[in-house]
Amino acid sequence: MFEHLVDAFVLFLNFQNVTAVFVGVAIGTIVGAIPGMTTPMAVALALPFTFSMQPITGILLLLGVYKGGLYGGSLTAIMIKTPGTPAAACTVLDGYPMAQKGEARRALDMALYASVFADLMSNMALIFCAGFLASFALRFGPPEFFTLVIFSLTIIAGVSGDRLIFGAVSACFGLLLSTVGLDLIYGTERFIFGNYDLMSGFNFIPVLIGLFALPEIINFYVKKDDENRSLNALKGSHATFADFRRCFKSIFRGSLIGVVLGAIPGIGGAPAAFMSYSEAKRTSKDPSKFGKGEIEGVAASEAGNNGVAGATMIPLLALGIPGDVVTAVILGAFMVHGLRPGPIMFQENIELVYAIFIGIMLSSVYLFIVGKICIKYVSRIGNIPNRLLYPAVLVLCVFGAYAVNNSMFDILVMIIFGLLGFAMLRLNVPAAPFLIAVVLGPLLEDNFRQSLLLSDGDPSIFFRSVICIVFWILTFTTITFLIRNHLKTRKKS
Repeated sequence: MFEHLVDAFVLFLNFQNVTAVFVGVAIGTIVGAIPGMTTPMAVALALPFTFSMQPITGILLLLGVYKGGLYGGSLTAIMIKTPGTPAAACTVLDGYPMAQKGEARRALDMALYASVFADLMSNMALIFCAGFLASFALRFGPPEFFTLVIFSLTIIAGVSGDRLIFGAVSACFGLLLSTVGLDLIYGTERFIFGNYDLMSGFNFIPVLIGLFALPEIINFYVKKDDENRSLNALKGSHATFADFRRCFKSIFRGSLIGVVLGAIPGIGGAPAAFMSYSEAKRTSKDPSKFGKGEIEGVAASEAGNNGVAGATMIPLLALGIPGDVVTAVILGAFMVHGLRPGPIMFQENIELVYAIFIGIMLSSVYLFIVGKICIKYVSRIGNIPNRLLYPAVLVLCVFGAYAVNNSMFDILVMIIFGLLGFAMLRLNVPAAPFLIAVVLGPLLEDNFRQSLLLSDGDPSIFFRSVICIVFWILTFTTITFLIRNHLKTRKKS
């Protein structure tokens, strides 16, 4: 064991490897902050540059891009309500209201601290718990996924605030729109009305940008308010140790949620962020502050988001199964260099595995350094007058929507959902439940139908395992808790 560690340090400790991790984190953070430039896109674009590198150098570069991209989306989510990545959509809920109150620097600091802590916990889980978590993830079949998604949908109540009925209607509409496109099981067309651009459904990035960024821009011009914002983020107070200590419980819990969901292939950072946020709100002493600029909401969402970073590598390294789109690209990098992740690699290339672990731990340090530098410059956005800022944001929105598929249709989708988001803003209908339903809808339907196909229509399959039963218990417990709180609130009012 000790000899392998020494060999791993010798393999890792050279200028190329140390620099590759830093460059990767920096590139990922910058790209993650650009709306529409998703983390999988950044990793895929970086992949060809690794072909001429040593295997360890190329893999560490891609991992750095991945980790930086997960954090980078929070920067623009907080400053201009334009999430750079889908998972950062949850950070908007409290991050942007904090920016509006002149607490942008505090929100940016807490997002960084929560991200780094969650990333570190995720790395530790990868190093010490890879075998256990990978075997746990393999026990998830369609019924287990379905019950997990059902439990995740209870998040909707947590982000609806005091407008639970409107949140439920918004979520139902999101579930309906998630069925647009080809049926993945039978291949039949649904709600495409002869438009073949809709065969793959609505792309998530244009929907995300339309729901959160465009309504603010439209609202600005409708009000014809040309005042400069009084926010100067650099002069705002930093997040203190007392802030971190108050949020630590939510950060720790969010990190665990991210680790567990990240180890399950196909879940991703967005559900983890929303679930972490919902749990933070549910256990808070004053849940009414969430959605109005609560720093604990920023901490919880970023912890859940970044907690998946190292955990998605668990099924990849331990079993050779990519945990998400990004790790699928990283799997390609392994194979280009003649490596096959899985148990055999732990036997034949254990020094390489340990060297990757060392680089992953270093990436958390680099994430903190790069994040501090980015906060200093990105926070200057707060000093730009609205009349100059919003046209620039609009250009970024159009670019982000178009860059996904190089399609003008996605720009049209962004505009339509922007108008829908503006209507929801004016009617005070929460947009977050709609977005959650769009994310979870396909997972819900596909796993429900696959489960029934496996059981020949027998619904008892949804109670076939301990995992299913645990998620059903959690779901009904959460619903009971929500109904009880709702009745208490009505009784007080």
